[in-house]
Parts: sequence; C-alpha cells; structure tokens
Amino acid sequence: MKILRKIGLGGSCHWCTEAIFISLVGVQQVEQGWLATKEEPTNFSEAVVIHYDDALIGIDVLIEIHLHTHSSTSDHAMREKYRSAVYYYSESDKKKVRSIIGELQDQFDKQLITQVLPVGIFELNEEKYLDYYRKDPSKPFCKNYIAPKLKILLARYSQYTDHISM
Repeated sequence: MKILRKIGLGGSCHWCTEAIFISLVGVQQVEQGWLATKEEPTNFSEAVVIHYDDALIGIDVLIEIHLHTHSSTSDHAMREKYRSAVYYYSESDKKKVRSIIGELQDQFDKQLITQVLPVGIFELNEEKYLDYYRKDPSKPFCKNYIAPKLKILLARYSQYTDHISM
C-alpha cells in the first residue's frame, strides 16, 4: 500500500482551499478545519491538511497552486483568520517548502507573505461543512468565491485536475 504524504495549507477560506485541492490528481484526502502551530497552540487559522501521493503530484506543484489561488502577497485585515501558510510535518519538508517558495517568488509582482510553519494542532470542521462545494455548488458562496478560484485552477493547472464540476 502506498504511503501518503501530508502538508497543511492556509490562506483563504477553508471551503475554497478544500475545493481546489480535492480536485487534483494525486490528492487522496483533504481535511478541512483549523490549524495552530506548536508555538501558538491557541492561535488557530482556517486551513486544510492534504494527503497526497507524491508519485502523482509533487509538493512543488501543490505549493505553486496554493500560492496562485489565494492572496499570497496581501497582508489584508483578515490574515489572522486566513493565515497565508504552508504547514509542514517534518524538518525535511520545512527546507523543501522554503526553497520552493523562494523559487516561485519571481512569478509574483509583490513579495510573498506565506509563512512556513510547523503543524501543531488540527481541528476538523463540523461534518455539515465538509466537502462544502461539492455538496451544493449552487450556493451563493460557492458561486461567488469558490467557482472563481476553480476557474483559475482550470486555466493554469488543468493538467493536474480531476473531477471538477462547475
């Protein structure tokens, strides 16, 4: 049996992030909820934990998609709730993630503000909010916020997508 790798991502609404990453080839599971670091165990931010097969999709692709599908250069007023971050599970992933973000910086006009943080505590969202987009893509939130992000995903990264319904 293939061992899946994990990475946490935060930056925008966890419903949006879940819809983006569950649509990718190689992503087997997306857990949607809140993440805090070990250093700040009470400072939660909306995020997802992605379980992926690195033989089908690499961490570099996941991070690139993440940076291009949320405001990764904007230090807006909602950053505490929507921390722009990649959460790592191992020291080797920490080094990889920092390197990948550095290499991707030239794709952006402004400085990336995405933090590289250790996973601390993850709290799964309530069942009724899980798989939010796929349960009812006709909801106003889905049409106004999630669908535009999925359009970006399809326009830039269609080679990595699977089973997107819009």
